[in-house]
Amino acid sequence: MDVEILARVQFAFTIAFHYIYPPLSIGLGLLLVIYEGMYLKTGDKKYEQIARFWIKIFALIFGLGVATGIIMEFEFGTNWATYSKYVGDIFGSALAAEGIFAFALESGFLGILIFGWNRVGPKVHFFSCIMVFLGSMFSAVWIVVANSWQQTPAGYHIVGEGLNARAEITDFWAMVFNPSSVERLIHVWIGCFLAGAFLVLSVNAWYILKKRHLDIAKRSFRIALVVATVSGLLQLLAGHKSADGVARNQPAKLAALEGHFDSSARADMYLIGKVNNKTQEVSGISIPGGLSFLLHGNFTEPVKGLNAFPEDERPKQVNAIFQFYHIMVACGMIMIGMTLLACFYWWRKNLFDKRWLLRAFVWAVLLPQIANQAGWFAAEMGRQPWVVYGLLKTSDALSKSVTANQVLFSLILFLGVYFILFLLFLYLLNRKIQHGPVDYGTKEHIDEGSKRDNPIMDHES
Repeated sequence: MDVEILARVQFAFTIAFHYIYPPLSIGLGLLLVIYEGMYLKTGDKKYEQIARFWIKIFALIFGLGVATGIIMEFEFGTNWATYSKYVGDIFGSALAAEGIFAFALESGFLGILIFGWNRVGPKVHFFSCIMVFLGSMFSAVWIVVANSWQQTPAGYHIVGEGLNARAEITDFWAMVFNPSSVERLIHVWIGCFLAGAFLVLSVNAWYILKKRHLDIAKRSFRIALVVATVSGLLQLLAGHKSADGVARNQPAKLAALEGHFDSSARADMYLIGKVNNKTQEVSGISIPGGLSFLLHGNFTEPVKGLNAFPEDERPKQVNAIFQFYHIMVACGMIMIGMTLLACFYWWRKNLFDKRWLLRAFVWAVLLPQIANQAGWFAAEMGRQPWVVYGLLKTSDALSKSVTANQVLFSLILFLGVYFILFLLFLYLLNRKIQHGPVDYGTKEHIDEGSKRDNPIMDHES
């Protein structure tokens, strides 16, 4: 197989696996702040119990996120050396900022968050919780800035030529606030909140169905439902704003997202469909002129299509991009529908009697994960053939000395290691969920002394 395809498959696999965990930790971080804040405000030990339980889960997810993220640093050097040299100044500054302002903050206070129960006061512990949450948010900032610069480069100039060419920062803040970074960051943050909220909803729906930990499960479920509902509705606005930005900055990508080829024609908005790249036709269910209306407020206004771009400067896998984009949108709409329906039953005071809806929430933990992954694939495939939009093509970004066999070997190795890591994650997560929240006020747990202060190596180990 071609070395470029193998290197792209390897990077897609490793980053997709890694991207399971950071959204969960950011979303859970927000809920931890709410749960601890409720405990601090009310003094109700049930909220402390909820917070302690989810901190265990947070610690597990954080650990997997760090472990799986390290691999990508090596890939930049082994498979994408030309790319690394080209964007080294840009990525170096963004990743350094992440390490200084985000990771250090998050990991530093994480120790207090995990081991600080009964060692620091509730206010100090709550402050640590906020710092860990902000650290995870800041981490997303710098990663999204680095990625957004690839989509919409700004604040740079190119020095050198050919293989020695590289981008050099001329305006740091223009690089940070490049044309797509803010709207993409908001879109990503909200996706993270949904991932964390739906994990909490799933676990607590399962407890309620099993009639276990009913009191705290219902409290925890209601709070997560509010976060999920607000986040889902905000994502409608953020998604629309993000699509506007893509239309303005990367029109070829927008055309690929909707399978729109003819620049002289109105653009339909497809709810579901299939793109035939050869005939340049889309079959499916659509709103005629829907995309034209969203972009121009007019159902007949033409939208720039793929045929307006040279063939070697537009995405080739249009159907795949179309499908990933529509999967993301469909998952988002299902999440919004589920949360609004749950709020309606909550208002009718019979939410927890709707067992079919609770069963749906148990499985709905997959929806934000699928949406986040599909959205990322649509965004990254949509900017092809560019790795840095309009500046550096993916085919030119490869390491010059790496061979297909070397990439294939490392890909198989990563598949094996990540498979084992994922099984370990599921095993540990299942154990913690099966065990459930612990009532730390009982004699049994008071007698356990310092053991209870370690949420990772607790009595269940």
